[in-house]
Amino acid sequence: MWEYTDKVTEHFENPRNVGQIKNASGVGDVGSLACGDALRLSLKIDDNIITDAKFKTFGCASAIASSSALTEMVKGMTVDDAEKITNEDIADYLGGLPKEKMHCSVMGREALEAAIADYRGLSLPMAEGEVVCDCFGVTDLEVRRAIKESNLHSVEEITNFTKAGGGCGKCEERLSEILRQTISQGLKVVSVTHKSKRMTTLQKIKRIEDVLEREIRPGLKMDGGDIELIDVDGDFVIVSLRGQCTDCFKSQTTIKEYVEKKLREQVLDTLIVEENK
Repeated sequence: MWEYTDKVTEHFENPRNVGQIKNASGVGDVGSLACGDALRLSLKIDDNIITDAKFKTFGCASAIASSSALTEMVKGMTVDDAEKITNEDIADYLGGLPKEKMHCSVMGREALEAAIADYRGLSLPMAEGEVVCDCFGVTDLEVRRAIKESNLHSVEEITNFTKAGGGCGKCEERLSEILRQTISQGLKVVSVTHKSKRMTTLQKIKRIEDVLEREIRPGLKMDGGDIELIDVDGDFVIVSLRGQCTDCFKSQTTIKEYVEKKLREQVLDTLIVEENK
């Protein structure tokens, strides 16, 4: 059961601005019924001011609440100011969303962009990308954008923000590749700016092994598990869980919330831990 804020619940139970504007200045359609989430946002714009906004959505409580919140946020804004709204702004307006439901705020942001593009007679570049998730029609450009804007560090987080990988799972390898490429490109800039903090691969491996041995392995062994360092590729740390941890349904939580958190605190805050499969 997801934990929703009071504001999310209130917007879900009493959504604002439901419907469609006749002769709308701009309409944005995102998602699809086949994918489980769909949103149509229509805007009335006079002298570059959004005077009205309405929505129709097919989706969960978070999708309805995010859409309702978005219409309230944009009314009275100039088009230029509305264009700056991010998915994080929508989530913050609602007091936060469960991490598994962040894609609902992303869908709202995308619908707003599509409606503004329609108003201006433009096409969105995201629609021109390579589709990497056939189940939900997500392009590589959408994935890269989510990684950069929301500082994502795992395929699981990509799924939370874009839904990519949340269906058959065949695209997970491609998503992992995009994640590596996107973060690596960003890390190159950081390494030039902060040369003094850069470690050699050997230094990094030794420090990782030390933290695994001293901080992480004892805790896992208490529950009948263990962990083995498989490889270090740049800032990607590949590990393998052993013993009772091998088939545990909470293995990803262990990897991200325990192992990765410890290594970031004590070795390098840009490390990304992935499980060897």
